[in-house]
Amino acid sequence: MDPLSQGTVGAVFAQSTSNKSNIFKVGLIGFLAGLAPDLDVFIGSSTDPILFLEFHRQFTHSLIFIPFGSLIVSLLVFPLVKRSMSFKNVYIASLLGYATHGLLDACTSYGTLLFWPFSNERITWNNISIIDPLFTIPVLLLAATAIKTKKKVFSFFAIGWIAFYLSLGFVQYERALSTANELANSRGHNAERLTLKPSFGNLILWKSIYQHNDTFYVDAIRTVQLSTWCVGESIRAFDYEQHLPDLDEDSQQKKDIERFRWFSQDYLGYDEEKNIVTDVRYSMIPNQIDPMWGLVIDDQLDINEHAIWWTSRSLDESQLDLFKDMLKGKKCKTSSRYD
Repeated sequence: MDPLSQGTVGAVFAQSTSNKSNIFKVGLIGFLAGLAPDLDVFIGSSTDPILFLEFHRQFTHSLIFIPFGSLIVSLLVFPLVKRSMSFKNVYIASLLGYATHGLLDACTSYGTLLFWPFSNERITWNNISIIDPLFTIPVLLLAATAIKTKKKVFSFFAIGWIAFYLSLGFVQYERALSTANELANSRGHNAERLTLKPSFGNLILWKSIYQHNDTFYVDAIRTVQLSTWCVGESIRAFDYEQHLPDLDEDSQQKKDIERFRWFSQDYLGYDEEKNIVTDVRYSMIPNQIDPMWGLVIDDQLDINEHAIWWTSRSLDESQLDLFKDMLKGKKCKTSSRYD
């Protein structure tokens, strides 16, 4: 999730072990420890534009690295607080803050290597958006209240809110999943693969992506009292023979595409106008294909040259209005029939 959410969640878990005299310091250590795993964003290469995809949310986020990451944070922080806190207490605060990070990231759709180095699978529980103010703001306010009143009971309230909201995400996921399957069936499709992710900042509007034969179908699912769908778009799944028949088998660009396939969990499409291999899972509007990132491919490049990493995260006023309308259910169907 975003840094503020990660730090705040780390802070309240650390605060739960504090006393009145050190609740601020313990919370601050938990906050810093909650941020620490994302230092992997500095792993990159000027010559390999997608190296960061392989290392972000990798070893620093794995369960086995938690004790070591916590120790590193403790060694850095302890000299600053050794007059008022023992190393043991610093380590416990760091451990609690650090441990929350990978687990919280696994709740999003981006993918986290929780079981590295034993597994290269990107864990995605898909029960919360990468950014969700409805989740973060209450936790932040309760953490601040705990510091102001010096009462860690507010930290336990925050932990309760975290557990409730993430559980609600799982419930909403199951509701959206049922509706997505209903939508696929109404089209006469067999959903060979289906994934769901909440749209930005809420648990109401979900993006549904399923594959039928060689095509991905993208729709928005709205789950409130009733579950409805907002009809979306479709795109052919990426295929070398169809989309890039002249790409050299041994080229670096093909290797980059296969690395990108792993990252995207094989939800690859192809934008023929821009020559971009895209990640179908991500778009600003949940029932649209318009990608947020991808690889620009040029089959005329030298065999050793990398593909170019491309991003687009713009959202104009008309798209924002469309997103708001879908949240309100104005663009969605309540019927179990699909026209």
